[in-house]
Amino acid sequence: MMYFIRRIAAAIPVIMGISFIAFALSVASPGDPAVEALSMNGIKEPTEQEIEAKRAELGLNDPMFVQYAHWLWKASHGDLGTSYMTKESVSGELLRRLPVTLSVSGMALVIAVGTGIPLGMLMAMKKNTSFDHTARILALSLVSIPGFWLAILMITVFSEKLHWLPTSGYGTFKHLIMPAIVLAAGTSAVLMRLTRAALLEVWNQAYMVTAKAKGLHDTRILIIHALRNAMIPLITVIGSYFGAILGGSVIVEVIFAIPGIGRFAMDGIFRRDYPVIQGYVVFTGLVYVAFNLLVDMSYLVIHPQMRLGGKLQ
Repeated sequence: MMYFIRRIAAAIPVIMGISFIAFALSVASPGDPAVEALSMNGIKEPTEQEIEAKRAELGLNDPMFVQYAHWLWKASHGDLGTSYMTKESVSGELLRRLPVTLSVSGMALVIAVGTGIPLGMLMAMKKNTSFDHTARILALSLVSIPGFWLAILMITVFSEKLHWLPTSGYGTFKHLIMPAIVLAAGTSAVLMRLTRAALLEVWNQAYMVTAKAKGLHDTRILIIHALRNAMIPLITVIGSYFGAILGGSVIVEVIFAIPGIGRFAMDGIFRRDYPVIQGYVVFTGLVYVAFNLLVDMSYLVIHPQMRLGGKLQ
């Protein structure tokens, strides 16, 4: 228990650091959100007086640290501010759109784990065969391909040419397939290579030799004995790459017109909507930290012997 309390305590300064960097960068970015807000309200050529009045209304004339302190106080109470453009609560918008993003990211994680680990196991079992060489080339290719290029390629093939899947939108299972595959591709490739390396590393250890000496089949040894001891680095990578999947959802949601938090954040960036940008960064940071705490808890489920004296080694 004390381990997780320490982890949560350590996450607080991390979240605060992320929030300050996001706040400072958004404030320092070029452009004036007051002008953008007036433009969205139909005032295309505002006067200096209108701009100053809007800046005062939005609190943009205060020093940056005053703005940050005011925002941090409200954020600590669950209020991430109000969008300059839509006049809606940023917290409410993020919570409303979060299930959409999690459905895509969650499906991507399932695809990545469901393909990466089994293929990595097959690569280890068929070491130095043509299958192993082909799979390694495939993994390297998937890591190297930019997500936006893969998304455009899939839209061209499966939507425009074959008409199997919808080009964009959200609402049915078919709408999730292409975005999830795009998000999962790189993570799946990393898991393939890591699973292969982890299994080959433990293959010749003493307890594996004992299992072989008992006459157990290689497949049984690989799944029951080797994989369990190779899971710690795999789970660590899954936890780390969930952040990459969550961050990558921004580009995917824009390309496939998915109404998730990534697209909401991109709209905020284009409109210089500070509360949206800051709220998105902090919100995704909290989700990422929470997911990694769950990953830490899973270590003890897989290897209870890792807990010594109530501490996790």
